[in-house]
Amino acid sequence: MSHSVQKVAFVTGSSRGIGYGIATQLNEEGYFVVMSGTSPIEKVMEAIQKLPHPENVLYLQGNIALTEDRQHFLDSILSTLGRIDLLVNNAGVAPNVRLDILQTTEESFDRVMNINLRGMFFLTQLFANAMIRLKDENIEDYTPRIVNISSMSSFTSSVNRGEYCISKAGISMVTMLFADKLAEYGIPVFEIQPGIIATDMTSGVKEKYDRLIAEGITPIKRWGYPKDIAGAVSVCASGKLDFATGQVLHLDGGFHIHRL
Repeated sequence: MSHSVQKVAFVTGSSRGIGYGIATQLNEEGYFVVMSGTSPIEKVMEAIQKLPHPENVLYLQGNIALTEDRQHFLDSILSTLGRIDLLVNNAGVAPNVRLDILQTTEESFDRVMNINLRGMFFLTQLFANAMIRLKDENIEDYTPRIVNISSMSSFTSSVNRGEYCISKAGISMVTMLFADKLAEYGIPVFEIQPGIIATDMTSGVKEKYDRLIAEGITPIKRWGYPKDIAGAVSVCASGKLDFATGQVLHLDGGFHIHRL
């Protein structure tokens, strides 16, 4: 296996939204960025070409909920690039239909949990084991890290999308567990909790959040943007926070602050 000197970042769910913002930032900072999504590459080629260095990008189509796709992601990255320095667990879905917790279905619960939590857990397990192996190979400048993107929904009740909240709360524990386990291997793990971020996922509720922001639901009275999350990932990847493994970063305009 030949190793590139260039650091490699894998950002799941990065064909649009927050993931695309993260991929853009890392690509600009010199990472070879591996992007993934469920869309065929034809649908994302235009977005890839808009990245700062599209020649340093690999797109892999797949669904993190599927065991074979998770393995395909890792095998493709290692066979092509020989290393993985940064895993950013960003892929996630909202319920197809928002249903009150008294009405929601097992099918909706299973779909959201399989992607947002179960798939993310086993992808992290797979890549963590690969990082541990690679640390024994004396690769140049190899200091792997993991960053998990959850949500303010991990601690905020939304009774019309309970499965989403539960999945995001689960990511917080996954972060803690892997930060604990991987500390002995020198692999820091971080969690970023975005708040109200302007993406395709929130476009359908724009008027609602415009009003809530204007009314002061967040101390900083503006929407968040993918570049806000990308900046936090960049800091986590830089090594400047390594002693803070397991740390949760609230990228929510101060929403998490308890106020009277």
